[in-house]
Amino acid sequence: MAAWAAAGAWVLILSLWGAVVGGQNVTARIGEPLVLNCKGAPKKPPQQLEWKLVSRGGPWDSVARVLPNGSLLLPAVGIQDEGTFRCRATNRNGKETKTNYRVRVYQIPGKPEIVDPASELMAGVPSKVGTCVSEGGYPAGTLSWHLDGKPLVPDGKGVAVKEQTWRHPETGLFTLQSELMVTPARGGASRPTFSCSFSPGLPRRRALHTAPIQPSVWEPEPLEEVQLVVEPEGGVVAPGETVTLTCEAPAQPPPQIHWMKDGVPLSLTSSPVLILPEVGPQDQGTYSCVATLPSHGPQESPAVSISIIETGEEGPTAGSVGGSGLGTLALVLGILGGLGIATLLVGVIMWRRRRLQGEERKAPENQEEEEERAELNQSEEPEAGESSTGGP
Repeated sequence: MAAWAAAGAWVLILSLWGAVVGGQNVTARIGEPLVLNCKGAPKKPPQQLEWKLVSRGGPWDSVARVLPNGSLLLPAVGIQDEGTFRCRATNRNGKETKTNYRVRVYQIPGKPEIVDPASELMAGVPSKVGTCVSEGGYPAGTLSWHLDGKPLVPDGKGVAVKEQTWRHPETGLFTLQSELMVTPARGGASRPTFSCSFSPGLPRRRALHTAPIQPSVWEPEPLEEVQLVVEPEGGVVAPGETVTLTCEAPAQPPPQIHWMKDGVPLSLTSSPVLILPEVGPQDQGTYSCVATLPSHGPQESPAVSISIIETGEEGPTAGSVGGSGLGTLALVLGILGGLGIATLLVGVIMWRRRRLQGEERKAPENQEEEEERAELNQSEEPEAGESSTGGP
């Protein structure tokens, strides 16, 4: 090396340079040695040649050295050595020869594995199967899932995959994760077989497969009908009283309960009991509850009505669901009832008046008859006396 430097036979330049098109493609495994030959270089000194490298960005730091025959030796290839190398040699006759090498490096990771595998899945419910992990690869490569030996294609419905990729800050190697979510079909296989594979981006070679897993799939039992119980019964209360609504949805595990009023969801935390303290007109309406289980989806209960009875200064009035219509009907019925009673009273009064007038007319006629009868009796008495005195 000292003799070459003294003779000025060759020059080694390692610097950033423009991209070079063409040449030979070289693939090297990270950590292994690599020798690049410089074509056209004289076999013996003095030699005139130079090596240049176009890296993927940033300064190039390597322990590369030139061999006596003009070849470039990279004792342990690293990610920093990726790029295009060029050797330009000039022989003793002054003929110039250029040699280009596009160097790519790779690292095969260890066998991938499925972490946090599921032991059981529920039919009809999105469930996590597991997370496939591959560590220490370069370039990144890809992970793929398989069901019973066939590729699983994410469709956003029954199959969903969430992928993440990290790169080690020191080594530059990649870690890949792929989380699989599936929704088993009802009536499908009871123990499906899932597996994951890693396909390297470089070089081309067979994929690496994980050990398979076989979670069991169970069918959920039918959900009983959701019922809504109201206290006091009937949902009719006076202002200021308390109303308790209880959503009965027998299921295991307990479902999520959400409440509706007049068809609009209420912003309340999930609870099977809804208490309305000191109710007022604003609490009137139609209530229902919605029970949600992952295995069955949402199921709504029959609706119940909360009505409030209010007492005003002019008498009792009822407020209820649909409120003003029923109140108006009650008012109309009250008015009609009042008119009917008034009409009956007037009729009774008129009847009594007519009866008294009839009795007044009948009284004088009876008096005249009595007087005539008295006169007749008086006239008959003298005649009887005369007949008795004029006898023989």
